[in-house]
Amino acid sequence: MKITKEIKTAILVIASLLLFIWGYSYLKGRDLLTEYKIFYIQYDNVEGLAISAPVTINGLVVGKVNKITLNNTTGKLVVELQIKTDFPISKSSIVNIYEPGLIGGKQIQIVPNLSDKNLAVTGDNLQGGVKQGLTDLVAEKLTPLQEKVEKMVVTADVFVKNLNSVLDPKTKENLQNSISNLNETLIELHSATKNVNEVINDNKSKISGAITNINKVTGDFSKVSDSISKANIGKTIKNLEQTLSKVNGILVDVQSGKGSFGKLMNDDALYSNLNKTSKEIELLLQDVRLNPTRYVNVSLFGKKNKPYVAPKIDSLKIKTK
Repeated sequence: MKITKEIKTAILVIASLLLFIWGYSYLKGRDLLTEYKIFYIQYDNVEGLAISAPVTINGLVVGKVNKITLNNTTGKLVVELQIKTDFPISKSSIVNIYEPGLIGGKQIQIVPNLSDKNLAVTGDNLQGGVKQGLTDLVAEKLTPLQEKVEKMVVTADVFVKNLNSVLDPKTKENLQNSISNLNETLIELHSATKNVNEVINDNKSKISGAITNINKVTGDFSKVSDSISKANIGKTIKNLEQTLSKVNGILVDVQSGKGSFGKLMNDDALYSNLNKTSKEIELLLQDVRLNPTRYVNVSLFGKKNKPYVAPKIDSLKIKTK
């Protein structure tokens, strides 16, 4: 049978129409030759999720967001997912909205529950969730820091105001003078340091000789220390302790009145007798000095001695009163 031009034209138009429909669907992300699974998830807030956003499982893109509609009854947003994978997705799997980075928009992440064998089929509703993204975490960390920075800025502003109120023109002038004096002091210190360095350079040989002498004295002292350490100092100290112990015993005996010296030191009557005897000896010597003829009688020409006449005033009694 001969195909007419009309039939050829009709076939060409139908083929072109089918190719256009397939290409349009492909460009929209839906392949007419591929079998897809459709799932629905309800969210209170989609966090800026857009249509055609990718759907991933462990980072692998397995579908896209096909549609987002508003439920007039509950007020929740219903997200329709188009999945093109044979990976088993259970009904208890969690579908999270998350942010993969700072630049990219929101995406859908399916967290499958592999322990649940009750698999979801096309048209099932899955449990939704929201996972904090990097921006949310950064904002959460930066909010307390921002508050602290604001408090620091306010405190710094108050400090600057107080400082300006304290630093009046006179105080500023005094502060400038102090800084100027400090600069002059540093210059003088630098000059003094330079002079000290010159003195040290000029007397290097003498300083070296002094250090050599010090080293020699240190060596000699080390030898003396060795000799002292080798000497039997412990025995000497022990003998000294024994001697001091004996002296201490003697002093204790003297204080307690033991022995002749102890009795002499502690006998009050003996002290009184000695004191009385000393006075009598003093009176005797005074009398000998005043009246020597009473005790020594020497006459070369046979002259008679003058009789003793007692003094009207006894100088010794006057002295002893």
